[in-house]
Amino acid sequence: MKKTFKLSHDRIKPERLVEAIKHEVKKYIKRERKRKLPAGVDFLDFDCRFGAEEISSDVIHLSEINKSIDWAVSKELDSFYLEIIAKPGHRTPKPAETEQDH
Repeated sequence: MKKTFKLSHDRIKPERLVEAIKHEVKKYIKRERKRKLPAGVDFLDFDCRFGAEEISSDVIHLSEINKSIDWAVSKELDSFYLEIIAKPGHRTPKPAETEQDH
């Protein structure tokens, strides 16, 4: 998903617009996670970028999306850019415990 969201609308209240945007993002992530995983992939990871514009967007963690949207609302931006790209994720094995660790 690469999209520029507008935070103003002539008929929709700003609070409802923000809720709709957050719902759309949540629905997209849920839909992507339901997809069948390719062979050799443990889980789907997401690369996320957020900013006032596409050019000035910064890398953020998936869990920071709602905070970033709230930040854009608090700064009274007219719109913001959000990019969420699914990528394959691989789990790293835990290091083996030794007797010295106990």
